[in-house]
Amino acid sequence: MHQHSSCGCGQRHAAKKPACNTPARPVMQKITAISAAPVEGACCQDAACASGDDPDDEGDRPVAGEQFSWLISGMDCPSCARKIETAVNRLKGVSHARVIYATEKLVVNAGSDITKSVEQAVNKAGFKLKSAKTDAPQASFWQENRAIILLSLLMLASWILSGIDETSGQLAFIATTLAGIWPVGKKALQLMRSGTPFAIETLMSIAAIGALFIGATAEAAMVLLLFLLGERLESFAASRARRGVTALMALKPDNAVRLRGDQRQTVAVDSLRPGDIIEVAAGARLPADALLLDAFASFDESALTGESVPAERQQGEKVAAGCTSVDRQVRMEVVSRSGESAIDRILHLIEQAEQRRAPIERFLDRFSRYYTPAIMALALLVTLIPPLLFAAAWQPWIYKGLTLLLIGCPCALVISTPAAITSALAAATRRGALIKGGAALESLGAVRTVAFDKTGTLTEGKPVITDVVVLDNADPSALLLKAAAVESGSSHPLARAIVAHASALNQPIPFASDQRTLAGSGVEATVNGRQLLITAPARLTQLTDAQQAQIAALQSAGKTTVVLLEDQLPIGLIALRDRVRDDARQALDQLTALGITSIMLTGDNPRAAAAIAAELGIDYRASLLPADKVQAVVELNQQQPVAMVGDGINDAPAMKAATIGIAMGSGSDVALETADAALTHNHLTGLAAMIRLSRATHANIRQNIAIALGLKAVFLLTTLSGITGLWLAVLADSGATALVTANALRLLQKK
Repeated sequence: MHQHSSCGCGQRHAAKKPACNTPARPVMQKITAISAAPVEGACCQDAACASGDDPDDEGDRPVAGEQFSWLISGMDCPSCARKIETAVNRLKGVSHARVIYATEKLVVNAGSDITKSVEQAVNKAGFKLKSAKTDAPQASFWQENRAIILLSLLMLASWILSGIDETSGQLAFIATTLAGIWPVGKKALQLMRSGTPFAIETLMSIAAIGALFIGATAEAAMVLLLFLLGERLESFAASRARRGVTALMALKPDNAVRLRGDQRQTVAVDSLRPGDIIEVAAGARLPADALLLDAFASFDESALTGESVPAERQQGEKVAAGCTSVDRQVRMEVVSRSGESAIDRILHLIEQAEQRRAPIERFLDRFSRYYTPAIMALALLVTLIPPLLFAAAWQPWIYKGLTLLLIGCPCALVISTPAAITSALAAATRRGALIKGGAALESLGAVRTVAFDKTGTLTEGKPVITDVVVLDNADPSALLLKAAAVESGSSHPLARAIVAHASALNQPIPFASDQRTLAGSGVEATVNGRQLLITAPARLTQLTDAQQAQIAALQSAGKTTVVLLEDQLPIGLIALRDRVRDDARQALDQLTALGITSIMLTGDNPRAAAAIAAELGIDYRASLLPADKVQAVVELNQQQPVAMVGDGINDAPAMKAATIGIAMGSGSDVALETADAALTHNHLTGLAAMIRLSRATHANIRQNIAIALGLKAVFLLTTLSGITGLWLAVLADSGATALVTANALRLLQKK
């Protein structure tokens, strides 16, 4: 049972009520360093979506009314989710219903409180709503498998009895079949009433009853046993595929230690509010996003970012919920509300991702709607035509028709794509990358060019001092301390870099007075009775030729250079440059190995861009406005599929114009909301990993479809030729479903 279910309303439900009728959660805000925000109303951008011919394409239309949500039990595969959606969408007053399979949640938009109607509809469809109680017991082995165990014992008894007396054995097999058909037939009737007449349960029920009528009693019982066994294996495999998500949901503890003065209070996590001071013991997980109040500490963030090395955090730095304090007890200040922590937001993103299904998945869903009735019609023709037109014996052709009915079951085919996509998305999430649905996952595999923003993407977005040049033979440290005094208190990135570099000298920074910013000129202040000014060299006329040559040399290396003047005389130059990310070169090499070209699109000046591009060995385009970036991406897209990677507001239009947009997890809200995927750990090497995963998923889907259709084709021929019978047909179908699911689960281990 899920202990931390993030509802669409943004709240974790208490044990008192399984449904929620609060308004929908607003747009997610940024998750610093490790998260991504959802895309709202993003179109799937295929022909079906554009034409609006698929009523099951979720996430592409606005929904009205209040939002209600429940947890569901009894789902074995994504097709179960479709059955529930069909049942609930038929209810009067429901504007939209969807099932998030990964988190086992039903979300319904309706104009009024339809809680009872939804509960009745779900129960009639053969599924159960779960309470969000944190202490709900897990189903025991006996509860989960008793139907299979009892039917197996009845089968064994019937087989033994048939060896003693054939007539008694026949009667025993009939009784076994009737016992086995009860839950299957009941489920088939429930699904028929809820709007799903051609479910696998319907096919199995017809086949088992038909087999009884023609005297194939042992095979009728075996059909049901194999079917129940296949369903159980499928359910087990599905829970494996969801394990990454359920593990994420379990990361937050139920309780926290809150400090009130000298008192410690153990409180529920839901009661924490921003500003609360909490205490986290060594080895314990953070219950909420929080700021570190101690001087420093190490945190294991691997559960969220995939990074195995503990991260060192300094006082004032933010740490996400679910991270573990490695070696010490720490005090933290809570900054997230209940339902709005990093884990909650990632779960919300996963839920939204399921609404953006891959085109091939939507096609197979539409295909199955016509495929199953067509198979039933074909089985009926195989049963009737030979006896009616060619005077063939009825019993053999009824038997073949029933076998064909079972062979034609679309379960393996329908599950082939969602099983692979669910496993791939879970694998990506576990490794620190969030991919917003099957459509984005499919697009990733087609990418042949990756366009990068520079600042904050290929570089760290934090300039550092590279050169301190003294012009009056003074001490470089003294020069730097004077500059830091002038820049103290400023929030400008260059100012912060100067102050940080000076602070590392472990010398006191002089006191500055009369600080003021000169519009278009720089910053000035009075330090030790001297008038100091920091400004750009282009605004100065008193520089000598030698000094201008020094400045030109620094700028040609892509460095931003400022001049420090004392009483109107230049006394020093300070050069700064944004530092390339440590893993940028490795990431570009990995992309090249995949046959992908890289290019840098930046609004920075050509000299700075050229220096970074030369260091990384890639092409570049510089001095680009946001509209210019969009035009560049459009031009590249006309040649081959392009992924745009960025982190800023100015990157969002280009991300939208690309085949797929990818955001850095620490990027702006707009970039995160626009992107189709996000690198939550901010490691560029995750790009190649995502693309490899996408390509592996494509291959896995092709393998799954080949398994599903290949086995059907083989057994279709053997059935019509009289070689195979009912129980082998069920074994083929259940076996294909098990093989397809097991093959998809391999993606969970994909590196």
